[in-house]
Amino acid sequence: MTVTIGRRELLAALGGAVAWPFAARAQQRGRVQRVGILMPYPKGDSENEARIRAFKQELARLGWTEGGNIQFDEHWTADNMDRVRAEAAALVASNPDIIVTTGGRVVPVFMRLTHSIPIVLPTASDPVGVGYAQSLARPGGNVTGFTGFELSILGKSLEILKQIAPAVVRVALIYNPDNPNSVHYRRISEAAAAPLAIEIIDLPVHNLADIDRVVTNLADRQNSGIFFLPDLTVTALRDDVVSLVARRRVPAIYSEPFFVKLGGLAYYGADRMEGFRRAAGYVDRVLRGEKPGDLPFQQPTKYELMINRTAAKALGLEVPPTLLARADEVIE
Repeated sequence: MTVTIGRRELLAALGGAVAWPFAARAQQRGRVQRVGILMPYPKGDSENEARIRAFKQELARLGWTEGGNIQFDEHWTADNMDRVRAEAAALVASNPDIIVTTGGRVVPVFMRLTHSIPIVLPTASDPVGVGYAQSLARPGGNVTGFTGFELSILGKSLEILKQIAPAVVRVALIYNPDNPNSVHYRRISEAAAAPLAIEIIDLPVHNLADIDRVVTNLADRQNSGIFFLPDLTVTALRDDVVSLVARRRVPAIYSEPFFVKLGGLAYYGADRMEGFRRAAGYVDRVLRGEKPGDLPFQQPTKYELMINRTAAKALGLEVPPTLLARADEVIE
């Protein structure tokens, strides 16, 4: 017997097939939900472990109890892309209900490994520009989350550095060029630097030796500054980076608040802890049946300005009182 199907029925059937992986996961009620977490930082990284704790605490507030109705499979890889690729493959092979991860070089690894497991990002820089999503309002795939670094912040960070160190006429952008976001960082920074009479110098790095070399060269050029862009390599080396920059006496602004707590000069950007708390809300919604492609990438709602006045004084810089008054935290 021949069975015919109309165009409308065919489209409906195909649409159901596309949606099936997410719907099937949500429909398996009564079992423990598994959340895979991959953090490209070393185990014992206090700042990032605190972010994961905040994420879990928010999930608990939403009704998900570890050891009860939810289980976490955590992977801490450090900034080692061979480990990232191996552990990401193992995590995907274990077929968790959802994955939480971060990192401009890490997310593409997962996107190549799976198109069906939902992925939530607590921090992303330019999800549309680098291909994570079709649009911020409707990502359309299996990846969604929160932007932890709005691109306009690049210009604001340069402006703050210029206010603290008004003699600066050139700023080096230091980052790992393997990060797919770096193209957008350079473009936005160059556009923002012109009205500030700042020359942008592009200085990609891969390791501490590279950072040592470029910072030493900058120290020999008067009126130079540094902008350390969001990057796993720089973050992993933060203790060495802050110490090196202090020894070479170069004013620098950073893309993570913990640099300032370690002795760095200044930070301006989103509240990173907030991104992890908000990510828990998206994990909750996906586990309860919503599709990640329907959940918009959301931008930060809270920004922080941190200034280390001790670091400024060591450089012979006087932070303007108006800037100190705006700061969320001043380290004396």
